[in-house]
Amino acid sequence: MSQTDFRTAALDALAKEVIPEQHFEFSMETARERFFNDTRMLDVKQDVHNRFRTNPTSMVGHMINNLALTGEEDLLDLGCGNAFVLEHLRPHLADGTITGLDVAPAVLEAARARMHGTATPCTWTEGSADDLSMLADDSFDRVMANYMIHYVPDLDRCFSEVRRVMRPGGIFQLTTDRPDSMLEMYQVHFTALKAMNAPAYLFKATPKGRLSLDNGAAQLSAHFETVKRVTWQDQLRFTDPAPFLRFYQVGHNHCCASSEPDERLDEAFFAELRERVAEQVAQAIKENGYFAVTKYTGSFLCS
Repeated sequence: MSQTDFRTAALDALAKEVIPEQHFEFSMETARERFFNDTRMLDVKQDVHNRFRTNPTSMVGHMINNLALTGEEDLLDLGCGNAFVLEHLRPHLADGTITGLDVAPAVLEAARARMHGTATPCTWTEGSADDLSMLADDSFDRVMANYMIHYVPDLDRCFSEVRRVMRPGGIFQLTTDRPDSMLEMYQVHFTALKAMNAPAYLFKATPKGRLSLDNGAAQLSAHFETVKRVTWQDQLRFTDPAPFLRFYQVGHNHCCASSEPDERLDEAFFAELRERVAEQVAQAIKENGYFAVTKYTGSFLCS
């Protein structure tokens, strides 16, 4: 089945107006202590992306297709989170093994519980993706890093470590977004911030800008002989503002505005922000029948 192309000239022009050049940056410690001290952020994102997608093949299905599994591979998942992806991937590794690594104990425990009792052997390790010293050379046929690489402190060391632990002929799949992914969410967000005369430092793009589909190939090519970009599109469509607002508030921390504590931004600020965003979403639904959030994503396949 051919992939639907949601990209239009109008969206491209809008992205140039809306998406800032500067992006948010968050430390691994912030990710561990705030974003992933429980599974709420992951749970909301995963639920919304599945329930409101319009691409008949899920992003997880896209990832699985890229890995070209035979069922016997040893796979390492960097930043495995709550094992949502691994749960879907596991039947494709009936005679292989899974190793999941994450810096956050809370999500590792959720991953362990999620995969408990499955026949595919699973190992769970707490650690950072730029220090794989606990893993032996040439240990894995496949390595994944899905939507997490922007949190890793030392990218060069991470990619060198991946090369070391990956067997010859293996595949490293790094999945991330384009900077203008979910453009419509950022448009209503920035429109609301402007109306509130919000601080200038809040007008930043997704932290995935650190290594995106636009700039990632150059960084990866320094460590891998072959770097292939495989793109994927989807469009979430909402006919009720409520699930979108949960996605916006819990899944994305108000487009990162509430990611870290700031005494200048109290709950009244965020309540007003959500109200202004909700009004725009409701108006779009009234005019168009739904509010769309277009996702431009994909994977680098490295070997």
